[in-house]
Amino acid sequence: MSDAQRLSGDQIVAMGLDDWRSMHETLQARFRTGDFATGLRLVEAIGAAAEEMGHHPDLDLRPTHLNIRLISPDAGGKTERDVELARRISALAADVGAVAEPVAVARVEIGLDTWDADEIRPFWTAVLGLQVHPRFADDLRDPDGDLPTLWFQHTDPHETPRQRFHLDIRVPPEVAGPRIEAALAAGGTLVSDERAPTFTVLADPQGNKVCVCTHVGRRD
Repeated sequence: MSDAQRLSGDQIVAMGLDDWRSMHETLQARFRTGDFATGLRLVEAIGAAAEEMGHHPDLDLRPTHLNIRLISPDAGGKTERDVELARRISALAADVGAVAEPVAVARVEIGLDTWDADEIRPFWTAVLGLQVHPRFADDLRDPDGDLPTLWFQHTDPHETPRQRFHLDIRVPPEVAGPRIEAALAAGGTLVSDERAPTFTVLADPQGNKVCVCTHVGRRD
């Protein structure tokens, strides 16, 4: 098997990576460090191993735990390289006394019902600053992994939905204007700018709403 060949979650389960869980294209883990200093030692050790392998994880260090995400970008998913690095990370975590918490791993995705994904894809790509997935045309993703994936699910045509929830995207004030302009140019409509720049309400061509928000005028 080539180290660039994508692996499924089921294949990885068979490899005995008990500390890790498959989350779509990524392999993820959380290690409970107990304190920040221990987390820093673990990050430094992982950094050295990653440099040695020439394969680098996404690390999110918190005061009491470390979240880790592995992916092989050239393969668009999980590969043998990720498995090898995962094994090394688990060993390094054990060395510093960090405990794996695989059941704490989660990932949020947002599904949007639509009868025509092509009509609204440009709007959501623009307003959220996402990119079309290289393998799945109905998935919009953040290549840096900071924002959830938005994907489109086919449904029958219906009138403008009365949404039970909508998306808010919080951006720096200097980003809000260009982001709104891009979304309008991509087929969106302005619903309300009465509270701008605190928030501006937009809708895609099928009436699904989103608020582009900033810190201006807020207490947080």
